[in-house]
Amino acid sequence: MDEDLTVKPCKRRERQTGPRPHALHDVEALENPDTDIGFCGWLLVGFSILLMLLTLPISIWMCIKIVKEYERAIIFRLGRILRGGAKGPGLFFILPCTDSFINVDMRTITFDIPPQEVLTKDSVTVSVDGVVYYRVQNATLAVANITNADAATRLLAQTTLRNVLGTKNLAEILSDREEIAHSMQSTLDDATDDWGIKVERVEIKDVKLPLQLQRAMAAEAEASREARAKVIAAEGEMNASRALKEASLVIAESPSALQLRYLQTLNTIAAEKNSTIIFPLPMDMMQGFIKH
Repeated sequence: MDEDLTVKPCKRRERQTGPRPHALHDVEALENPDTDIGFCGWLLVGFSILLMLLTLPISIWMCIKIVKEYERAIIFRLGRILRGGAKGPGLFFILPCTDSFINVDMRTITFDIPPQEVLTKDSVTVSVDGVVYYRVQNATLAVANITNADAATRLLAQTTLRNVLGTKNLAEILSDREEIAHSMQSTLDDATDDWGIKVERVEIKDVKLPLQLQRAMAAEAEASREARAKVIAAEGEMNASRALKEASLVIAESPSALQLRYLQTLNTIAAEKNSTIIFPLPMDMMQGFIKH
């Protein structure tokens, strides 16, 4: 029993980290389909070729198609994808009656996630929007496995944004935007793998808080700044009082230092070109007048 308990978790991790077998099987089945279209199918193909030959050279303009460098073409013959999957870029040939094709743009596409009202883990309602960058990695899967890959990716991005932010606190949303973006990217990439979509990047654009919460946070920040300012002012007063104490001890040791300080003060006042000069007098001179 102990050996079974140690072996099972290892097998479970291998299944999670390895490629998904059903996804690889779907790609191979779509790109290499069964070409047996039956007798009626080959009869229709032969009739289409004969019609094309009879209407030359007019039909040549309907049979030759051009795919641009950033596009791929999925060709359907009698409703089935031709062997080899996507075609292009360049020229390719189709039959006018039995073949149809769909062009798929392989360039990177961007779209904005509309603002989503999300309730965070600490019960705060915030409005969050973002932007997603993705591209079609496999044109065959994007055509055969889903009706509209672009619309599905947009809707999935909205729900993923809600699910990811619902597990975060407000402080984590405001500070860990990069981590949230990476989490959304990995979730979207795994979910859209079967659609042939590769999510390249996800960014959180803006986080809007309710007005009352903004006022509360502003008041809290202002109170904390005032508290720090009071602490700094108190420390400055304490340092100033220590410096004055040391200065008074130095002046007490030499009485002439006080007179020099008087003269220095007068020099400072006179340099400012003031009309009124306050001249300090020693208290010893005033005691004689007080006695009389």
